[in-house]
Amino acid sequence: MGAGRPKQLLEISGVPILRRSVDAFLHHPLVSEVVVALLPEILSAPPPYLMSTAKPVTLVEGGLRRQDSVALAFARVSPATEIVVVHDAARPMVSADLIDRTLAAAVEHGAALAALRATDTVKRGNADGVVVETVPRESVYLAQTPQAFHASVLREALSSGMDATDEATLVERAGVPVRLVEGDPRNVKITTAGDVELAERLMRDRGSIAVRIGNGYDLHRLVAGRPLVLGGVTIPFELGLAGHSDADVVCHAVTDAVLGAASMGDIGRHFPDTDPQWKGADSVKLLAHAVSLVRAAGWTVANVDVVVIAERPKLVPVAAQMRENLAAALQCGVEQVSVKGKTNEGVDATGAGQAIAAHAVALIQR
Repeated sequence: MGAGRPKQLLEISGVPILRRSVDAFLHHPLVSEVVVALLPEILSAPPPYLMSTAKPVTLVEGGLRRQDSVALAFARVSPATEIVVVHDAARPMVSADLIDRTLAAAVEHGAALAALRATDTVKRGNADGVVVETVPRESVYLAQTPQAFHASVLREALSSGMDATDEATLVERAGVPVRLVEGDPRNVKITTAGDVELAERLMRDRGSIAVRIGNGYDLHRLVAGRPLVLGGVTIPFELGLAGHSDADVVCHAVTDAVLGAASMGDIGRHFPDTDPQWKGADSVKLLAHAVSLVRAAGWTVANVDVVVIAERPKLVPVAAQMRENLAAALQCGVEQVSVKGKTNEGVDATGAGQAIAAHAVALIQR
C-alpha cells in the first residue's frame, strides 16, 4: 500500500476502513459480539470507535500469521456461540445481504464462504511466467470473506496448526465440505492505493440520491417512580416515562428518523427491549451509535426537527439543552436541530397527561 500506516486505518469517504468493516457486523441483527485482532501498536491506543459500541467488542493482539490472529480472537468468543464469522478488516464494503447468505449456508452446512465465480479465462503458469495449462473457469472461484463456520468445526480446523491463507482451507483439510456462497464484486479487498480509489467510487455510487428524509415516532406512558428524561435532560416532574431503557421518547423518535432515512431499520432492531443490556440505557448514547452506523454508510445529518407532544411539563426551560444534547449525538451543529413542544388539547392519552409522544423528521446527505 505504501501508506506509511496500517491500511485498515486509511479512510474511505472520511470513515476508517476498520470502522466500516466492524460497523457492518455491529449493525447486523444476527451478530451478538465482535472480536477484533489488532497490531500491538493499535491495541495500545485503540481508536475510540472500538471502545464505545452498542454490542460487545473485544480487542485482542493478533499473531504472526492470519490463522494465529484468528485463533487468538476465536479464543475470546463466548462459549455459547454457535456460529463464528471471520472477515477481513480490509473488506469495508461487505453488505448485510452477503453476511446473511454466508450465515444461512453455515447454519445449514457447517461451513461456508463467500466467493466469486471466475468470469475470465483462467491460466495456470509456472515460475518463468509461461502458461502451463488452461483451467476450466466453470470450476474456479475467487474466495472472499465473510467465511462462517459452526464453532466446533472452526475449533478443530484451527487446532491443526497447518499454514493456510484462509480458514476455509483449514476446514477443507479437516475433511469438512465448505459451501460456496455467491459473493459480491463490490466486496473489494483493500490491497493497493487503486483499491482505495475503487472503494471511494463504489461508496459514492451506492445511491444516486444525494439527500434522504426519514421520520420517527415514539410514545411512552407516564408512571410514578421513574425519572422523566427528554432529549437527554432529566426534568424535575412527579412522573416519568415507562420503558426498558430510559424511555426518552425524543431520542427514540430521532433515532428512528435517522435510521429510517438511511434504510437501516428501526431502534427496536438495533436495541431490542428483550435484551437486558439495554435496560435503563442512556438513549442519547443509543442515538449516537445509530448516527455512527449512518455515517459509516456515507451519510451525515443535515438537520432534525422534533415535535414533543405533552400537556406537562413545559419544555421551554430545557429546550436549549435538549438541542445541544441531540446535536452532539447527531454530530452536527445546534442550529441544525429544532425542538418544539405542543399539547394535544386534552385529546386521548397524551391530552389526558397519561403519556408523552414525539415526532421527528431527519434529513441526511451524502
